[in-house]
Amino acid sequence: MREFLFFDLDGVILNSMPYHAQAWILAFREFGLEFNEEEIYLHEGAIELESALNLFTAKGFYPTVEFFKQAFELQKKIFKEKFANKVRPFPEIPEILEELRKERRKLALVTSSSEEILQEVLSEKIRAYFHVVITGDRVSKRKPHPEPYLKAIELLRASKDNALVVENSPAGILSAKRAELYCIGITTTLEPKHLNLADLIVKNHQELKKHLLNGQREQRI
Repeated sequence: MREFLFFDLDGVILNSMPYHAQAWILAFREFGLEFNEEEIYLHEGAIELESALNLFTAKGFYPTVEFFKQAFELQKKIFKEKFANKVRPFPEIPEILEELRKERRKLALVTSSSEEILQEVLSEKIRAYFHVVITGDRVSKRKPHPEPYLKAIELLRASKDNALVVENSPAGILSAKRAELYCIGITTTLEPKHLNLADLIVKNHQELKKHLLNGQREQRI
C-alpha cells in the first residue's frame, strides 16, 4: 500500500475535460482553426506553445507566442463563461478521497490548471481532502515536465517508491514517469493505446477504487 497518492484534476477528479476541450475548440475557431475533441485530449495538460506545437504544424499553421497567449486567454474566458458551472466531480471521487483520508494516506492534487480556474470548478469540500495542491502557475514548467510531481514529492516529503500517480493524459503520465513515479492511467478521455506509458491502466473509477483502497497492491501491466 503506497502512502502518497497524487491525482491529476481534469479527467481524474473532475469530469471537466469535455468542457475544456469545447472551450479550446471555440477559441481556436475564432482564429480560423478547426480541431476535434481527441486532438485536444491528446495534448491535455500540455496545451502550451512548446509542448503543443505539432498540434498546429500538422495543420500547416505555425503559431507565434502572441497568438498562443491570445488563444489561451480566450479559452479561459470561454470556459469560465460557458462551462465552469457545469463541471462536477466524478460520482465515485468523494467516497474514494474520504476513504483514503480515513486510511491516513497523504494526498496531493497536481494540475496544469491555474489557481484562477481551480477556484471556479473545485469545491472547497473536495479541495480540503488534499494535503497539497500544485497548480500550473506554481511551477516554472508544466506537464509533461516532471517539475509538478517533483514539487509534490518535496512538499509532502514523500519517497518515490512509496508514491503513486493517477492520470488520464499522455502528458500527465509522461510527467509522472519522468519523475520516476508509479502511474495509473484511467481511460476517461482516451483509449488505452494512448496511455501505454502508464504502469497500470484502469477503465473507470470503480476499477480505480479497487486498486487504491483497502491496501490492495498495484500490479504492473
